Amino acid sequence: MSSLTEQVRRQLEDSARVNQSFSPRLIGDIAAFAEKAAAALGGGGKMVFFGNGGSASDAIHLSAELVVRLQADRPGLPALALSANPSVLTAAGNDFGFEQIFARQIESLVAKNDVLVALSTSGNSPNVLRGVAAGRLRGAYLVAFTGESGGSLADQVDLLLNVPSRDPQRIQEAHITIGHIACSLIEKLLFSDIP
Repeated sequence: MSSLTEQVRRQLEDSARVNQSFSPRLIGDIAAFAEKAAAALGGGGKMVFFGNGGSASDAIHLSAELVVRLQADRPGLPALALSANPSVLTAAGNDFGFEQIFARQIESLVAKNDVLVALSTSGNSPNVLRGVAAGRLRGAYLVAFTGESGGSLADQVDLLLNVPSRDPQRIQEAHITIGHIACSLIEKLLFSDIP
């Protein structure tokens, strides 16, 4: 086996190991997240996702799963990603500073019955922390997808989904897994005809 092939195998095993090491608490919290999100969506609220870098892309990905579909044909669900509008991001960054790019949007878009989902592998991104603080002022339910420690976000949110890893790429892979599971459960909770 070539050394590159061996590296591929090791990385696949490492990725699977992280997902298989989810604690019963984390598994229960993922189910609780799906229930809270479904209740918010069913009650007229929306899902708002945000993060930096790869987490920004994950935010866009997960919002698309809700707006369009994951597994079943069903009505669209209200969700958005704060990283998706470059005009807003650059205007807020230019006028208020990079640390305010999410908080400014949350001030104008988030309401009390919404679920705000912060994605940060470290849990320490200043602009994500400011976004969560703005969400708290708006009365949103606050969820964080993080790595093992949860960082500073751990004490700032209503629900912490902290992946048992310190490796950013493994954490981001697990965030998409958690997001896909939650979106699947949300569809089933809201639309009883989905198997």
